[in-house]
Amino acid sequence: MKKLSLLLILFIFIFKIAYASNYSSDPEIFIKELVTDAINKLSDKNTSEDEKKNFIESVAEENVDINALGLYTLGELRKSTDKNNLEKYQKAFEKYFLKSLTSRLKDYSSNKFEIINAEKKSSNYTIVKSKIVASEKQPEIKIDWRVYTKNPDKPLIRDLIVEGLSLARTQKEEFSSILNSNNNDINILIAKLEEFIND
Repeated sequence: MKKLSLLLILFIFIFKIAYASNYSSDPEIFIKELVTDAINKLSDKNTSEDEKKNFIESVAEENVDINALGLYTLGELRKSTDKNNLEKYQKAFEKYFLKSLTSRLKDYSSNKFEIINAEKKSSNYTIVKSKIVASEKQPEIKIDWRVYTKNPDKPLIRDLIVEGLSLARTQKEEFSSILNSNNNDINILIAKLEEFIND
């Protein structure tokens, strides 16, 4: 029994390493591979909704810097919030982010995706420019991916700029509005996130 447990732990560990290194470390190729995988999975009629959701969540947890996004969208309040409330917020934000992401991606699953180019801004950041090709249902959508490359072997997505609008900044402004209307009470913000998660 003990040997079986050790084998199981080893298998999970190897699987995670294989999964983590599934995408290229080159930011441009990384985005192309990741989005192609997502579109293929979401448009696969033989894959259940639960399987699609689980796949997208796993990919996001591995390849998006959700922790940094959560802290950024909280704004200055992150510096004065006590550790317990900050942890509660981070957990709620992650669930909120993953639910929001899976619902948004469904809208693009039948569209063609193209990489335009990549622009290295610094040793830590690369902007990968892409577009969702126009279809009968919707016009062309330009998407820039802000890829964090501090660890060159493990790029992470930090933001999406859709038609010139930063999703991280928009989210930060939305959260700021909620906080400003509620005396900067982080618990109100957490409650709003949980409301969305449970809807």
